[in-house]
Amino acid sequence: MTYKKNSLTAEQMEERLDEFLVSVLSSRRTAAGVAQMLAACDREQQEFILNWVKIIVSCHPELAYQFASHAVQAMELMDEEGIEAWLIHAMDVYDKKGLYPAIAVIQEVEKFSQSQKITGLALEEIERVLDTFIAGLSGRMMKLASAEQVYTDTETLFLPPLISHFKTRDDNFQLYKAMAVHLWAQTRFGTWHQSLSKATQHFSQPDKACRLFHTLERLRLDAWVIRELPGLYRNINQILNKLGETPIPSEWQSIAQQLASPSATAQQSYDLLPKIYHTHTPHVLCYQGNLMPEKVEEVMALRIAREKEAFRIALVKMTTDNKFKLVRQKEPEKSEKLQFSIAKHPDESLPNGFKFELNLDGQPITPPDNIKSLMDSIIQDMGLIPEDYLVAAGDGHYKILEDGQTERDPNTVWKGIYHEEGAFLYNEWDYQRKHYHKNWCVLREMEVHPHPENFVQKTLQRHKGLVKNLRRTFEALRGEDKLLKAQPNGEDIDLDALVKGYADARHGFELTNRLFTKMHKDERNIAVMFMVDMSGSTKGWINDAEREALVLLCEALETLGDRYAIYGFSGMTRKRCEIYRVKRFEEPYTNLVQQRISGITPQDYTRMGVAIRHLSKLLNDVEARTKLLITLSDGQPDDYGDKYRGTYGIEDTRQALIEAKRDGIHPFCITLDTEAKAYLPHMYGAVNYIVIDEIRKLPLKVSDIYRKLTT
Repeated sequence: MTYKKNSLTAEQMEERLDEFLVSVLSSRRTAAGVAQMLAACDREQQEFILNWVKIIVSCHPELAYQFASHAVQAMELMDEEGIEAWLIHAMDVYDKKGLYPAIAVIQEVEKFSQSQKITGLALEEIERVLDTFIAGLSGRMMKLASAEQVYTDTETLFLPPLISHFKTRDDNFQLYKAMAVHLWAQTRFGTWHQSLSKATQHFSQPDKACRLFHTLERLRLDAWVIRELPGLYRNINQILNKLGETPIPSEWQSIAQQLASPSATAQQSYDLLPKIYHTHTPHVLCYQGNLMPEKVEEVMALRIAREKEAFRIALVKMTTDNKFKLVRQKEPEKSEKLQFSIAKHPDESLPNGFKFELNLDGQPITPPDNIKSLMDSIIQDMGLIPEDYLVAAGDGHYKILEDGQTERDPNTVWKGIYHEEGAFLYNEWDYQRKHYHKNWCVLREMEVHPHPENFVQKTLQRHKGLVKNLRRTFEALRGEDKLLKAQPNGEDIDLDALVKGYADARHGFELTNRLFTKMHKDERNIAVMFMVDMSGSTKGWINDAEREALVLLCEALETLGDRYAIYGFSGMTRKRCEIYRVKRFEEPYTNLVQQRISGITPQDYTRMGVAIRHLSKLLNDVEARTKLLITLSDGQPDDYGDKYRGTYGIEDTRQALIEAKRDGIHPFCITLDTEAKAYLPHMYGAVNYIVIDEIRKLPLKVSDIYRKLTT
């Protein structure tokens, strides 16, 4: 056999492959045959293949062997960029479906190469941008996922993995947006308020009835989009023109006019359906996709049961929270049980035509943001909040029941096959692949169990002198005037600006009029998320120091008036990532929050990337000019039983921090790990962390660090 110059021989290739593939080789299957094929490649190709074999072994050695067997064929069909896309796709399939479907992708290399030749835009490329766009629309948060059919189950928007209708990326992207908005509109404007499968089952052709109903709803929803998002609808019309599709054919004109009214609801589409069933045929546009009533009804049934119980539990908490208690000085004989009710006020700008107001004993109250979101979600599903939702859960009703049988306790939900039910799913960065594992980490928000001990009072007593100084310092900070330089008018001359202006004038430039300074009271507009390490390694002094630091911070921030939230994080493996709520942004600093701080206890491990992604998402929902994510930790990212320990965890955390910075969030880390200088500059940057060498100094330092960060 002839070898190319500088190429590895078959024997050398076999030796290199044996290093990676030893666990899947046997007397009947050796690396010799594969090595013989690869020996014909040039050295650069060989190194490219060996590098990817090394990467894929981290997923599964068998998958790496299959790649090596098909690498020469892949080299003939695709360039290196195409091969990388093929391998990343195979590894994504392995993550989601397992080994054998991933092997099928490897073995179908020719089929994949043909698909790559079609010019188009992949969902993966624009998923982050599209996700941000959908998040900016009203209604519940929606997830994105790729699927062969375009549809929604009311929680996820399923879109095609690739769109290649147009020659330009922008046109294909506009089609993606049109599809996503149409699916969002179904969930927002009441398409699923009734059971579509029941409504169409008495027709001789239920599938035809379903498609006709979809056309009716598309006409109604398009009218909503024209009113709510006119710019996007102009883009949709441009897409339709390029594809030669007619938005409203002549036979649908009169019906479209009826459904264009702001007061039109899905009920009007149901009423029109029997009238047009024998006289019209469905009219489908490129962005419509399909209606999947069975999938929708399955998802909605679980959500409705879950949200009903969650709402009733929320009512219990609202009655016990000091913010919502009513003092009955004039009516002492009245029952102590508080009554909730819903008032409806006409508002044509809203999808249902009404604004819903929560009342407690006849008086309007403003529920926290998380309860508002829950109410909005219930109204989206049902068009109103039913009377039986307004009965607060009784004692012992703190577990959500589904199907009338199975309890889903937050502390036991991880067990069995239901661990992803109702959880948040986040990507995780694999630095070896240079690619994300999709929906890899399963995260659940947990409550910190309030501890009635007087830890907060002891801390305030121990540090009463420091607390006084902090309050005085932060009060001054709140009222501090800021010196503005280079102003067109002011109380004093800006010497720096004057010198610069004089130099400009000497060089023939016009002298600027911005030569003054003035004092200006700068209104603070800051939101801060404190991310507290609750891993097992914080047990003892570290846990006490973290809690003391949080107490002093809260006292200082209450004086300053900045918005802040506190969440702990821990977990065990990617399937059990936990965020612990201590204080939400909208929540006041009450005795309950103090008891939660007392209740912060060490848990398991430190999978930081997913925690950063979740808390960044919460921080992004807050309107503020300056957003900080401050981490209190005692060590580097770590987890149990997988590859997260070491470089993998550091690189995932770094990538999560980069994502946060892209969203305008400034991360900072306060650590007790004396070895932190070996990894924190790589993760946070050279100036975005501080190492506190003595645990006892933590409570004293944190407030000072915060003051410096925000001025």
